[in-house]
Amino acid sequence: MNTVSQNQLTSVCVYCGSSFGSDPAHEAAATRLGQIIAEAGLRLVYGGGSVGLMGTVANAALESGGKVTGIIPRFLEKREVMLDSLEDLVITNDMHERKHLMFERADAFIALPGGIGTLEEAVEMMTWAQLGQHKKPVLLANINGFWSPLLELLDHMRAQGYIRPDTEVPYLVAKKIEDILPMLQQSVSERKTEQAGNFAKVTEL
Repeated sequence: MNTVSQNQLTSVCVYCGSSFGSDPAHEAAATRLGQIIAEAGLRLVYGGGSVGLMGTVANAALESGGKVTGIIPRFLEKREVMLDSLEDLVITNDMHERKHLMFERADAFIALPGGIGTLEEAVEMMTWAQLGQHKKPVLLANINGFWSPLLELLDHMRAQGYIRPDTEVPYLVAKKIEDILPMLQQSVSERKTEQAGNFAKVTEL
């Protein structure tokens, strides 16, 4: 696993559902996020499907002139209806390879609403960050309070002593799509400043 993170935001990975869910605000959020990523000149990295929120965010980015990388395991080509019009489409042998490539190719991670797969992917990135394996920002797009039950669970874990100050789980939370990229860019900028400070301290020694 690459423990050296990027100092600038050039690509973002979006985790989201391969269905639309029951709240129309989720589809609208996915559309706007894809547009914003493209307008910012960033590359979208996502799961490679053409259905649900997954297809929505990818098509919105493409229609706005953005660059998109899709990464999908071979056994999901038909289930998630692979978006084969992508210029940059990677087909992996399994889920493990897919997730690792998504990690390697992204400078930050955004979790839109989704199912257990979306939850698992987001929590895995949070876990890797907690264990010091990367410092890339992980953001929960809490559209209409979708991720609020997870946030409550994390607070419960803190209260029960399973998440301690020395093992804090780093993540960001945005309620509005327009807030996402500024929050990620600020996080990356702060990380760059911190790394520069650490380098200066080492140099002085």
